[in-house]
Amino acid sequence: MFFHWKVDADVLQELIPDGLTVDLFNEEAYVSLVAFTMEKIRPRFLPSFAPISNFEEINLRTYVVKDDIPGVYFLNIEASKIISVAVSKLLSVLPYEHADMYRNNKDYFQSDFKKKNFSFEVKYQVKNEITDKTDLDCFLTERYCLYVDADEVLYRYDIHHIPWPLYHLDLYQLETNYVLGDLNLNELPLKVQYSSGVQVVAWNKIQV
Repeated sequence: MFFHWKVDADVLQELIPDGLTVDLFNEEAYVSLVAFTMEKIRPRFLPSFAPISNFEEINLRTYVVKDDIPGVYFLNIEASKIISVAVSKLLSVLPYEHADMYRNNKDYFQSDFKKKNFSFEVKYQVKNEITDKTDLDCFLTERYCLYVDADEVLYRYDIHHIPWPLYHLDLYQLETNYVLGDLNLNELPLKVQYSSGVQVVAWNKIQV
């Protein structure tokens, strides 16, 4: 599921590392909360192992650019399994942290991240497919690299996936508690969407 907010670009710029610039769509900045289930995640040449490879995740991401290469930057990543968090941080240096999560794979997703006082709860119904994606839809979902900072060093991963299939989403309940500095996402998002998911491959971690 994708939940998209339009935010103040200057506020957002304060939350991303030096070297990255907020990427704008029609002079507007965006932050997205993406809630989903990871399945069969694994390093290259190794098999997946369900107790580690399958888990719920929420990432809070924004849209950035460096050297004319647009990508995403994760403001926060939380996942449902402690061991998956440890392995993911070790292999990717992405900022995974553990949160209490529950999803029934039908119409409910909930997360409670006590360490940062973040929480998320949604009850929903998936509707018909979005067959006429807008330019904004593509800007928010079709990104083919990600940036991560670790120990004051900035890295980029290349990403490959087919375009996300998107569906309309009816919300019966949505409660978010995400405040990062002056960024407050505790109001209704501008746009919500559902995706059945795609296979994603990440590689070529380089210092930038």
